[in-house]
Amino acid sequence: MTIWLTNTATRKKEEFTPLDPTNVRMYVCGPTVYDRAHIGNARPVIVFDVLFRLLRHVYGADHVTYVRNFTDVDDKINARAAESGRSIGDITAETTAWYLEDMAAIGALEPTHMPRATTYIAEMVAMIEDLISRGHAYEAEGHVLFAVDSWKEGYGKLSGRSVDDMIAGARVEVAPYKRNPMDFVMWKPSSDDLPGWDSPWGRGRPGWHIECSAMAYDLLGDQFDIHGGGNDLMFPHHENEIAQSKCAGHGFARYWLHNEMLQVEGKKMSKSLGNFFTVRDLLDQGVPGEVIRFVFLSTHYRKPMDWTEKKREESEATLRKWRAMTDGVAAGEASPEIIDALSDDLNTAGAISILHKLAGDGDAAGLLAGARMIGLLTDDLGGWDSVSVDLSTFADRLASLRETAMQTKDFSAVDAMKTALTEAGVEVRMSKAGVELVPGTGFDAAKLEAV
Repeated sequence: MTIWLTNTATRKKEEFTPLDPTNVRMYVCGPTVYDRAHIGNARPVIVFDVLFRLLRHVYGADHVTYVRNFTDVDDKINARAAESGRSIGDITAETTAWYLEDMAAIGALEPTHMPRATTYIAEMVAMIEDLISRGHAYEAEGHVLFAVDSWKEGYGKLSGRSVDDMIAGARVEVAPYKRNPMDFVMWKPSSDDLPGWDSPWGRGRPGWHIECSAMAYDLLGDQFDIHGGGNDLMFPHHENEIAQSKCAGHGFARYWLHNEMLQVEGKKMSKSLGNFFTVRDLLDQGVPGEVIRFVFLSTHYRKPMDWTEKKREESEATLRKWRAMTDGVAAGEASPEIIDALSDDLNTAGAISILHKLAGDGDAAGLLAGARMIGLLTDDLGGWDSVSVDLSTFADRLASLRETAMQTKDFSAVDAMKTALTEAGVEVRMSKAGVELVPGTGFDAAKLEAV
């Protein structure tokens, strides 16, 4: 079995040959834990979860090591703590738990290791000291910075941009202590009210980029097979990771994979456009995590993905049909066609086309086995008892009943409908602004027939 992957570093689709087939190693950049994961954050999770499943299928589950980190020391976290009045520890613990819960809901397997940056401070300090000794970093006013000029031949190769282009297109932090505007911080001083650790350069905390370099080295060794993430991380994060690790004498990653970004109804997701929502928002609206996963997998990871209500509805209808068809069926072996599609640069859209064909042919066992290769139709994917339902009709009817009751002073019909909705697991919110209905715990769409 040959796996082909598009390597960002070479801009070519290449045959994947692991360093050690008995220990295939992959690192993927994880979240900065200060808030809920939005749906764009879920794309790399799903993409590299499929790759993790494929590697386990080809090389054996015990022969694949997958690392995805948590960044739990960061200025965004500090800012959230300051504005909320909550402790940093409480915020990072809560949001880490949220993330794991939400990613499990969309069918992601847990990685082999999920290191937290704050538990690798000693390793970061050691790497920074090594880089200073090699002439690739320098201390200035309590900061330690990587000297980009010290590695001119390699900086920018991943993103394919020259240093001049990167300076022109990036928000470069201007600071008087920098020798070069492109030099980036590996260690920064901390005031008493901020997280900090003792170091040779005083009390401080690490910069973002050094975290991943140190954790990858400690958990995956001098060189490993695959490094993945969204293409928004290519510069500066991944460029800086490469610079640090290579200049520290490490081989680092051999294959780089980057997924494209996500849009909503054809537009960039943003709070200003009102189209920004989290994975939890969708789950709370009754959208099963499996539907979210299906929509994402329907587009190749290297193409921009558009989340639309139409795609959600079509995916839900397909999964309902497939689940009914495979109910009580024992899964067979995934067909070679499915494995071939996934081995061709993770062609999940192609795999789904084959699943449609298997369903059309009535091959329930083959459908179930193939779907499970990409994390669909699994026993642990729930949410189908709280499937999304358009509750607006019920809300309009309840609002009309309330309006009549305000005139007649007879609220019996309003109370009866509220009781029926509550028994169906619907949370009823009534205010002067109107009526809002939200699927709650124990939501059962079938019970709405009695409302």
